[in-house]
Amino acid sequence: MAKKFYVVWVGRETGIFTTWDDAKRQVDKFPKAKYKSFKTKAEADAAFSGGAPRTYAAKSSSTSSASKSKSSPTGKTSASNADYDVVIYTDGGCEPNPGKAGSGVAVYRDDQLAELWYGLYNSYGTNNSAELNALHQALLIAKDNLAQNKSVHIRSDSQYSINCITNWAYGWKTKGWKRKTAGDIKNLDIIQASHALYEEIKERLVISHVAAHIGIEGNELADRMSIYAIDKKDEAFCRYPDPIVLSEILSLRAG
Repeated sequence: MAKKFYVVWVGRETGIFTTWDDAKRQVDKFPKAKYKSFKTKAEADAAFSGGAPRTYAAKSSSTSSASKSKSSPTGKTSASNADYDVVIYTDGGCEPNPGKAGSGVAVYRDDQLAELWYGLYNSYGTNNSAELNALHQALLIAKDNLAQNKSVHIRSDSQYSINCITNWAYGWKTKGWKRKTAGDIKNLDIIQASHALYEEIKERLVISHVAAHIGIEGNELADRMSIYAIDKKDEAFCRYPDPIVLSEILSLRAG
């Protein structure tokens, strides 16, 4: 029997799997899962990096056809905002690093920009702490929307933040929140709070990495909000007032 490669765009974990049993574990009973089999690794690589095709209809998880489009905690995808009820972009900025730090979030609902948030100014922060603060706020927003049975996708350009919350925290927790090597875990308080929140909602939540500064609107807006927070020096997390004029926001200082 010829070997197949299974691409999972939307599931508990995303990526390319070499057995159907492994792929099925990611998509079985996962809401709006999207996946497909390919004959060669090259085809699978190209399909995964290109993002889930929008033409595929949602299928039952009992077949190897494609279903709808999401990503995983460590996934990287070009999924459209239209694939989810709510998409939340996060970013943190720091000038210099370490130095003055702020966090930003952009929220899309039903494929439309709905809210911008900025704040959590820290005069002695770091880029990592600002990114973690932004992700924590996104998790709070996600929890509220998941409680309303909305599908939610968080997109962060910080692999560090994603890994802290969805990956490394498990090992640190089993060791009493200690590192394998000497030294304390930086940003531990916000990591613990975010990880606890992630644990509550992870079965229904999608988090993925998004490339920074390549023109993705949500990422650019979250970036502008993080620098706006530094300029405004707002320690609270504030909603940017309506109306949101996209051209005006994008013309703000970038990080």
